Amino acid sequence: MLFNHTASELLDLCRRTLDLAKATGATAAEADFSESLGQSVSVRLGEIEQIEFQQDKSLDITVYVGKRKGRASTADFSEKALQDTVKAAIDIARYTAEDDCAGLADASLMAQHVGDLDRYHEWDLSTEAAVELAKQCEQAALNEDERIENSEGAAVQTGHYQYVYGNTHGFAAHQQGTRHSISCSVVAADENGMQRDYWYDSSCRHQDMDSPAQIGQTAAERTLRRLNSRSIPTGSYPVLFDATVSGGLIGHLVGALSGGSLYRQSSFLIDSIGKQVLPDFLSLREEPHIPRAFGSTYFDSEGVATQPRFVIRDGIVEGYFLSSYSARKLGMQTTGNAGGAHNLYLNHTHETQSDLLKEMGTGLLVTELMGQGVNAITGDYSRGAAGFWVENGIIAYPVHEITVAGRLQDMYRNIVGVSDDALRRSSNQIGSILIGSMTVAGN
Repeated sequence: MLFNHTASELLDLCRRTLDLAKATGATAAEADFSESLGQSVSVRLGEIEQIEFQQDKSLDITVYVGKRKGRASTADFSEKALQDTVKAAIDIARYTAEDDCAGLADASLMAQHVGDLDRYHEWDLSTEAAVELAKQCEQAALNEDERIENSEGAAVQTGHYQYVYGNTHGFAAHQQGTRHSISCSVVAADENGMQRDYWYDSSCRHQDMDSPAQIGQTAAERTLRRLNSRSIPTGSYPVLFDATVSGGLIGHLVGALSGGSLYRQSSFLIDSIGKQVLPDFLSLREEPHIPRAFGSTYFDSEGVATQPRFVIRDGIVEGYFLSSYSARKLGMQTTGNAGGAHNLYLNHTHETQSDLLKEMGTGLLVTELMGQGVNAITGDYSRGAAGFWVENGIIAYPVHEITVAGRLQDMYRNIVGVSDDALRRSSNQIGSILIGSMTVAGN
């Protein structure tokens, strides 16, 4: 075992801490014990750049004294530290203003079943072996073509974590998981200038990732195809967001449907339940119990049971992403999303990206986005982009130094199709998304 504590030790620590909180004056409390370890190695041009080992542990305790809330944390699990941290949290609570919405999630909503989602797969990789894999990955990229003339390096990371969440409703549960990744970034040059691009893969199980050589080759291919990029005339065109960037579009949708944005009135989708936000041929599902998916869990960060559900069905909003706090603020019930969404799936309308390119005819394929130009309150969207100009459904040439702009509300309703090419490495399965028309600023 890689961890310093067994699951039962962490569960015991959690119960002791909650008992302490009750004994010290808390009317309710919740605690989260976590432990993580991993290593990261990176190489550049065949030389070791960095070797990093990481080992962390933490306790977060939240106490409620009536409607007052206090929170404290420590990395020390000794008896004295537990007592001091609980006392600190209670002291904070006593000086905090009352909040009618504060408190644990309802006891009736706690997860009754916590199964194994097959998310923990140790990768006991020596530093030497990790360096070797990173070198293989980078070398495969450099060998791909003589125009690959420089490298920003390749990296191999392993990550293992476990945590226990418990509260004074009597709920306590343990979860563990792993996240491993291999990445590579290279630079290509020709008489017209230089371009860089990268590729990576990530998985709970290292055997499920592409080989280092494949990742290096893909990074090289993606970089080479960007050589001779140019700008395009300003105008309105159909825009196809590649699967590497389309998840961000749905991320803005999730943000707008999340409790914090809704109760603060800082969302462009306030009061949207029952309203149409996507075309009627699209639905967005949350699937929290998929084996080996990064976002899978049987309970959220408040112990509330997670459920598969439609967030948007046939284009119409059926639910938000709520914690117990944001739900109380809105006069609703938590959706089991304290801590965020769990594995989102957008259905597809086309088999491949090529089918969407044919559907588009002439327009822009976006493969990279830059900048932060998204206004969550109004939905205004404007981002720097790079990608490819498409003519008659065929990629004609690479483009850069352009901006794509629109309003998210209009962009979502204007989706023409989604292809079945979601990236395996992502917990959200979102394929390439074709939008009927956007403003593109070029030269």
